[in-house]
Amino acid sequence: MQANNTKHAGIYIHIPFCVKKCSYCDFYSITDQSLKQPFIKALIQEMHMVSGHPFLFDTLYFGGGTPSVLRPENIGRIIENAYGLFNISTDTEITIEVNPGTVTSEQLTEYRNIGINRINIGAQSFNDEVLNFLGRIHSSNDADLTIRGARKAGFDNIGIDLIYGIPGQTKEMWLSDLQMAVEFEPEHLSCYMLTYEKGTPLDRERRQGKFKPVAGSLLAELFETTMEYLTTHGYVQYEISNFAKNASRRSRHNFKYWSFSPYLGFGPSAHSFIEPKRYWNCRSVKKYINNIKEGRLPIEEKEILSKEQRMTEMVYLGLRKTDGIDIDVIDENLGINFSQIFAEKIKQLEEDGYILQIQPKNRCALSRKGMLFLDSIAPMFMTIEY
Repeated sequence: MQANNTKHAGIYIHIPFCVKKCSYCDFYSITDQSLKQPFIKALIQEMHMVSGHPFLFDTLYFGGGTPSVLRPENIGRIIENAYGLFNISTDTEITIEVNPGTVTSEQLTEYRNIGINRINIGAQSFNDEVLNFLGRIHSSNDADLTIRGARKAGFDNIGIDLIYGIPGQTKEMWLSDLQMAVEFEPEHLSCYMLTYEKGTPLDRERRQGKFKPVAGSLLAELFETTMEYLTTHGYVQYEISNFAKNASRRSRHNFKYWSFSPYLGFGPSAHSFIEPKRYWNCRSVKKYINNIKEGRLPIEEKEILSKEQRMTEMVYLGLRKTDGIDIDVIDENLGINFSQIFAEKIKQLEEDGYILQIQPKNRCALSRKGMLFLDSIAPMFMTIEY
């Protein structure tokens, strides 16, 4: 299938530097700040090497790592080159992730002045004991200052990240975090359940029995508490972990991932997707820089998604969204009759209260109850006879 060039695409830029690696984080990052300038030069060169795509890009996302370790003028250079090399919409959402403790009020103002119009702040918690457990370098006061500083700098689209399910965390502690976050009136909130990624220091400590993970029953209660508290305080849930004040304040960039939309990724470990092809860059910053210097794209591996893989991703990612999967799109993309093939499963899951059929849009979505069992329900729609 040819890429649908009428779809708006996104650009993701991975900034791989961190002041300190957090114990739970599995994203690629390094603490060697001496490679910043060679990296920026290589990144801009990579963008030159792949320019010319026919898409209209309407999101630009700086993730990491910790993008805020780069000076605003360097972020500005990257944005300027992106606009010069790609067909970028006039209403593009430009997001930068920042971590409290790595950014000053002056930097926040400069980020806004160079055209960044959305900021995502990795607060994770407003409890210093929790932050210490997670290995964060900032305090709750740092988070407070960064959020207030972003608003003062002129950002009218602020997102705050929080984590729950942390060992030792009670329902009352989590509610306190939610309450404090809502008091800042951010336009967006992401509430992620702590996961133990293989190879991370936190996972090693878990395996060594240094702490006891939160029980599944409490995780379910914290998840339900999140949905109830935020919806009663004016936030609309649009994805399992994400809430926005209204549809215009959703993360347009992240929504592309869940909607099977095309995107280009630049920087070490960054992924790109243009259906049915996916490719990703090497993880090592030094290898990435050397490849670019030698005139080679830093692609580590690529794949063409099979029909089965496309089915898996469209179902799993689609069910993460509160508006669910678009059955007509799946039927057209894969040449199947989804409703007919899974009629019995859909009926049973609907009767049991796990899914909802949305008519007349011909969509299938998880109920609140079903969201707790995404990993069990999604595979039911992934294996069929073609």
